[in-house]
Amino acid sequence: MSYAILHRLVLIPYRQNINFAIYRKVENVFMFFQEKITIPIAYSVNMNVCISRSFYNKSQLLKNVIIINKKEIQENISTLQLKKRPIRKNKSVVEEEASLIPGTWIIKALATAEQYNLESLEIGLLNQQLYIPYKICTSTNHTPFLLPSVKKEQQDLIEKAIDWALMHGMCMRSKTNFNRNMLQFAPFILLPSPFPRKEFEKACGIQTILNILIHKVAHDYNFLKETLQETIKVDNFTKKLFDIYETVYNEGFMQKISLGLLRSDLMLDTSCVEGNEYKKHIPYCCWKQVEINTIASGFGWLGPASTQLHRFVLQELGYKDQLSNLPENNTLEELCAAMIEAWRLYGNSQAIILFIVEDVSYNICDQRFHEFEIRKQNPNIKVIRRTLTDMITISKLGSNKELIVEDYIVSVVYYRCGYEPGQYHTEKEWNVRLLIERSLAIKCPSIQYHLAGTKKVQQALAKPGIVAKFLKDEKNVTNIKEIFTGLYALDFDEHGDIAIEMGIQNPEQFVLKPQREGGCNNVYGTDIKKLLLYIKDKQERAAWILMDKIIPPIHLNYMIRPESNNYLGPKELVSELGIFGVIIADDKHIYVNKKAGHMLRTKLATANEGGVATGLGACDSPLLID
Repeated sequence: MSYAILHRLVLIPYRQNINFAIYRKVENVFMFFQEKITIPIAYSVNMNVCISRSFYNKSQLLKNVIIINKKEIQENISTLQLKKRPIRKNKSVVEEEASLIPGTWIIKALATAEQYNLESLEIGLLNQQLYIPYKICTSTNHTPFLLPSVKKEQQDLIEKAIDWALMHGMCMRSKTNFNRNMLQFAPFILLPSPFPRKEFEKACGIQTILNILIHKVAHDYNFLKETLQETIKVDNFTKKLFDIYETVYNEGFMQKISLGLLRSDLMLDTSCVEGNEYKKHIPYCCWKQVEINTIASGFGWLGPASTQLHRFVLQELGYKDQLSNLPENNTLEELCAAMIEAWRLYGNSQAIILFIVEDVSYNICDQRFHEFEIRKQNPNIKVIRRTLTDMITISKLGSNKELIVEDYIVSVVYYRCGYEPGQYHTEKEWNVRLLIERSLAIKCPSIQYHLAGTKKVQQALAKPGIVAKFLKDEKNVTNIKEIFTGLYALDFDEHGDIAIEMGIQNPEQFVLKPQREGGCNNVYGTDIKKLLLYIKDKQERAAWILMDKIIPPIHLNYMIRPESNNYLGPKELVSELGIFGVIIADDKHIYVNKKAGHMLRTKLATANEGGVATGLGACDSPLLID
């Protein structure tokens, strides 16, 4: 761990709370001893981390350690040289002795920085031993969800939750033991994860502005062309999408209405800029956008199902008073209502809605429940599912450019496929995509909405002054700019060269992203350095985006997975919130623009990717805290 990182993570966040002379003294001590200092990480009474010299008598430290199982705690203490970047040991506290029921766990968030004893901090400095709050959880409100004290009762609760998921369609097909006639429960988190109410409401409130932004970007041909001009030289997938866009743009769009079922993914950040001077580290200081999805935005069913599951679990545990803190989640109803509204705007009561799906749909429940909900809201609408390959032989354009599939006129095309190269097996599948875009059907998304959601466009929007080109309200511009984290293009120019060097020198501070959706495409850690060294002098580097790594708070919870029987051990987890948005609009009118529910995905704190459909994350829901 470099001195610069230590300075940023340890000293600067508490500069305002520390006497300046003492601050300077300790700063010099760290500079002098940076090769000798070690970091013992432990649970302490104050819930803090002790940073001391490597030769410090640790027996004094252990007096303050909460001992649950001495051997286990000792094994979990990490001693790391400062020259290495430490693995984050951001732990919530798990206490047995604090519980009134023997053998039960209390899961609670750590205290905020304000609850730490700053007088002790100053005394610690004088003893050349610095106590600081470590990266801590999102809540100042303790949420003591106690599991039953008897192991058999704990297992019974988990089995009930699993059966609830199975019997309510919170399921997926197995990728390892695939059988289209068999389902397994989708991985889920046993208890809802704490999330600050203020930030949740802020994310919900800003979604309609993001909807408008994406819509306006999608209708700016020159901006899309200029933004993607370097990418399409080296990324064939994006080039093919852009070629389709350019074709229908030059021909004139037969259908001017687009349907956007969007999802903005975000994470709480524990390291946000305070003014222009320094970063502060507190339980969280803001949230940052990970990405915005404009095609095949999943979890329209699994998100609400997770909320319903957690309502059941909390009721089983007797926490009825917490049910009001599980926000209402009507994503499925809202998304399907939007498709029905697009169907209505098309103006043909005999027309159908077409789902374009994968050759094999593992996330089948999330898709099918959309179909069933449409039928529930309007029994007169027929929905069919076809693959891009199916469409080669069964689709054509009518005399008025209607999209005809088999004997049906299609009003709305909803893509749950088509977002990655492997889903276009031959040139014929690409011809199908062009055929659909040339048709009178309303597309979800249209080709321009698809391109507006690419990583390169998102990076361009983060540049100074760009958002203001599309949004005239200064407050809206400010609100949008605040959610962007650092995004850096790797074009062949001075800025791209700087970004390349940043990634090579400090790879663990970034995520490297290609122009892909669907999960498991990003590059992390030392692999970033290896890839950047390989592509730094190659044109293909322009196909990638470097993004500041968001450092979310960590909490403890129980991850229930179908391939594991070890349910009772709490895991260190991080969460990603997705806010859905609906927009139906053409180049002149906005017919619908609204927020449409939410989802929460949670993964192991040590994992890079967290997609549930890709097998790396788990379904979750937020428990709002003040």
